[in-house]
Parts: sequence; structure tokens; C-alpha cells
Amino acid sequence: MRKLVCFFLVLLILMAACSKEEKDAQDNGEKENTLEQKNEAPGVGETTEEVENIFPLTGIGTNEAVDNRIISVMVNNHSLARPQTGLSEADIVFELLAEGSITRFLALYQSELPDVVGPVRSAREYYFELANGYDALYVYHGAAAFIDEMIQNRGIEFLNGSIYDNDGKLFKREAFRKAPHNSYLQIGAVYDAAEAKGYESTATYEPLEFLTADEMTELPGEDANHVKIVYSNKPMEIVEFDYDAANEKYTRFSDQEKTVDLNTEEPIQVENIFIVETDHEVIDDVGRRAIDLSSGGEGYLIQQGKIQEVQWKNQDGRIIPVKDDQPVGLMPGKTWINVIPSVPGLQQSVTISN
Repeated sequence: MRKLVCFFLVLLILMAACSKEEKDAQDNGEKENTLEQKNEAPGVGETTEEVENIFPLTGIGTNEAVDNRIISVMVNNHSLARPQTGLSEADIVFELLAEGSITRFLALYQSELPDVVGPVRSAREYYFELANGYDALYVYHGAAAFIDEMIQNRGIEFLNGSIYDNDGKLFKREAFRKAPHNSYLQIGAVYDAAEAKGYESTATYEPLEFLTADEMTELPGEDANHVKIVYSNKPMEIVEFDYDAANEKYTRFSDQEKTVDLNTEEPIQVENIFIVETDHEVIDDVGRRAIDLSSGGEGYLIQQGKIQEVQWKNQDGRIIPVKDDQPVGLMPGKTWINVIPSVPGLQQSVTISN
């Protein structure tokens, strides 16, 4: 009897050892598969699994709903308003001259919604027409009376900070800056405020044209690792972008200082830089402008350390790059669109170097 018990004990020990070896082999196999998956990780815009949707302004895949209305915000770029808050989350940023040699941003938000954006500044005609072209809610703080009248007469769906000034819900004035550089939008309240005015807070958008994985490996063009855009000979009106090959993004600079988020100190980085030239006209003594954003013209598209000469086109309100009147794809990710005067134009205002 004792011998039989010993036999069964030995048998149990052998079975346990075999089971452990099989488990170890299975674990090792799983680890190897995981490592293979990591080594074959998708590039920008790619994914290892099917996704239900893509964000229309970035081309990034997601299983989330993408029907939230685009929010466009007038963001101050005066030297006293820097660094700004919330720019790193914008899908697209337009940079145009406001008055004099100072630029202002129209930041479009849809795939990411930061808690706060600002400082928020006043409206201009060409900014609200851009916003309207993307079917975006247009958010600004103040405007000349004739601009406010244009906005209402043209049916622009807007939220004006002058109406909600420092209400603590939609707009908040911060003490660490002086007016007019201290009004900040609280994004979480935007859709409620829009619905209270009878506006839709959801919308369906046709995605922009984006490059496929194969197209991203065969981008044409000359090397473009450093981009310099001169809006004025004043240092603070010179914009630069440096290419980081490691993450295939361009980092933005103003006045030779890296553009960062005020709260997080996160640098502003984008996959696409689209520079377009068009006619500008000063229309009053303050230096306000009219800017032609409908006629099309010459442009540069800069991606993955390369520059292409393209044209720009206003297609149903959107400013897009084209060649032979056909859309040119963007890299999946974020885009910065710099609009410069046709005089002096691209060749005089933009310098590309390595």
C-alpha cells in the first residue's frame, strides 16, 4: 500500500512539472507574439485593428463617435498673450494677420476638447467666414459694431465673449494677465450655450483628404527641416518650425521661443504645415484687413521633412492643397495653416533650410 501511495505522489509531481513547462512555453510564445506586434507597431494614421470612424480634421482612427460640432476659437497672439492655452489640442490652426503686423489664430477643435482655450480675442470677417466654411461654432470676444452686424446678417452661429464676459461659466477673466489679453473660454460650457441659442451641437462632416500608409513612405519634394515665415521684420512676427524626425512632427517657434501651452508647457507640434499666399488689403486706419480666401493661389505643403509646391483652393469653404485641381493628402494628425500676403509672397516671406 505504501508503495502505491509513493507511486501516485511521484506521478502527481511529474504531471505538475509537465504542466508548468507547457504554461512557460505558452507564456513565452505570447511574449514573443507581443514583441512581434510591438516591432510591427503601426505608423502615423495606421492601426492594428478595425476602427469605426476617423476624425474628419485629423484623419486619426477612433471607435468613438465623431459627431460633435467643430468649435472654432479666435485666439490672441499678441506678445502679451503668450504662451496661450489649449493650442496643442487644436486639430487645425489658421494663422492670419489681424491688424498691423500682428497675427491672430483661428483654432478648430473637434477630436480633442481642452478644458480652457485662450486668451480669446475679437472677430474679423475672414476668420468668421473660415469658421462658417467648416460648419463650426464661431467663438470670439468682442468686435467692431460693423463686424457684429455682418456676423448676425450672414447667419453665422456664434458665441461672443462680450455677452458672457467673465460669467464664470463660459468665459473667465484671469488675474495674471491684463485685458484684453485675459479672457479665457471654458470649453465644457460651449455646447450648452450653443443649444441655448438654438444651435446644433452635433454635425456630420466629410473628412479631409489624407495620405495612405503607402503614400506616406513615398512623399515627393525637397528636404525641409526648418521653415521660417516672416510676417514682419519685427522678431515677434517671425514664425519658425523645426522638424523632429523621431516623431515626424514640426515644432513651432515665435520670436525664437518655442511655442508651448501655458498650463502644461507642452510644445505645439503638427504633422502638416500648409502655407498659402493671397491678396491682403488694409481697409481702415486701425490697420484691419480684407483677405481673399476664395480665389485660390500658390502654396507650400510641408510634411515629414519634405516640401511640395502646390496650389490652394477654397473647396466648399475649406482651404485645401491641390495639384492639377486634385486634392493633395495631408498626413494624419494636426495641421497649421499660415496665410501670408501675396506681396511680398512665398518666395520672399518663406525660407526653407536643413
